[in-house]
Amino acid sequence: MGALRYFAKLGEVVPSVPRPTRRPDLKYRLIFTLAAVAVYYAMASTVVYPLTAGAGPQLPMLMQVVFAATTGTLAQLGIGPIVTAGLIIQVLVGGKLIELDLSKPEDRKLFTQAEKGLALIIAAVEAAGFALAYRLNPYVTASVALQFFTGALILLILDETIQKGYGIGSGVSLFILAGVARTIVWDLLAPVTVTITTPEGSTVSQYYGVIPYIVSSSIGGGLDLGRLIYGYVPGYLVGGEAAMLPSLTGAVATLLLLFVVIYLQGMKINIPVTVQRAPGIRGRVPLNFLYVSNIPVLLFGIIVSDVLLIRNMVEAYLPQHRWLAESLNSALLYLTPPRGLLGVYYDPVRALVYAAVLMGAAVLLGLMWVEVGGLSPAQQAENLVRSGISVPGMRSNPKALEAVLARYVYPLAILSSLIVASLAVVADVFLVFGGGIGLLLASGIIQQLYTALTYEQALEMYPTLRKFIGE
Repeated sequence: MGALRYFAKLGEVVPSVPRPTRRPDLKYRLIFTLAAVAVYYAMASTVVYPLTAGAGPQLPMLMQVVFAATTGTLAQLGIGPIVTAGLIIQVLVGGKLIELDLSKPEDRKLFTQAEKGLALIIAAVEAAGFALAYRLNPYVTASVALQFFTGALILLILDETIQKGYGIGSGVSLFILAGVARTIVWDLLAPVTVTITTPEGSTVSQYYGVIPYIVSSSIGGGLDLGRLIYGYVPGYLVGGEAAMLPSLTGAVATLLLLFVVIYLQGMKINIPVTVQRAPGIRGRVPLNFLYVSNIPVLLFGIIVSDVLLIRNMVEAYLPQHRWLAESLNSALLYLTPPRGLLGVYYDPVRALVYAAVLMGAAVLLGLMWVEVGGLSPAQQAENLVRSGISVPGMRSNPKALEAVLARYVYPLAILSSLIVASLAVVADVFLVFGGGIGLLLASGIIQQLYTALTYEQALEMYPTLRKFIGE
């Protein structure tokens, strides 16, 4: 608890706005939400001084998507510190390593402030780690690190302001969705040309976006099926990864995967229950088929980003231990997917290892999240009994209800983790726009935002509902 209070004390340093005394209307909250997205886009497009666009070590696609990060910009860290800090505190509290009763206002405040404080520490460490990777002189490195840290601080403030009721949803989800949407639109419509030098010394210029490429090639001729289907430029193919560009296959796969994910998210497993106060009334408690949602792949993305950060710091601080940096590079190779069908063809071992690691990690992380995220059978049974709900033919006993729920919860957690990981692997193989994990995260966020907007619209249309729900 002492460490938590230290983090909370540090979190008080972060500027914050008070909660609105009266809930702002929906129009105002929509405008504020869009303004926050605009600020994020501006940050993701602002290269920090004195770096240049595209210079230095590039962030893996996985990290760019999961953390809404952009290499070399004010959004270099993205929401990484916020997400990582939140998950660490959640695991500590959910695992009972720190005793907090989140039903008490003072404990909830301590929880929130501790998240902010830990996020500041993580942001400082990550900013230093990424700045060191550019190998600049100490003063310039400190300047770059400060700019990275400032960007993370701005996103932290925006996230808190949105969650306090000035916007809709959460800033973390909003920025992830904005990053994935930007990638999808760019891959589909980018009118810029890319010039690539082949090993033979010749150059190849093509439109980056799929639609501009198809239109220009149809008009001027020279439509290349290899680029269209596999996403590679003829004459420049190294291990199946070099010069990979958006393809028509990726566009079609993006639509198909989006439909599949939306369908799976709508599936429910219904458990028959009775209401104690009205024994004759029976109902159903729905459990989501994707029980742990996209949390396992999100946690996997955090692990990969941490390995990358450690690699950067080892290369900067311990150049004499080159073997350690090379070991981490080898680990990163198998923790990130090969690019496209040709990447799988040229390096099948990497593809198989990545798929096995992602699926195995997803199952373990999914089961862990069930226990620490309030999704365990015991926690669910306690909540249902407190609400006056029981299973037909059984006494209103949390242990009996827990045994029934356990038959559903753990199989669903394992199955949903495997399904989400499998979808991510398939999406990466077919070069889905935004990446497999990114599209999974985005689809879940879209559903959450739709639910939140529907809820807010209902309150706008029927103000008397506020009295019934205590707002």
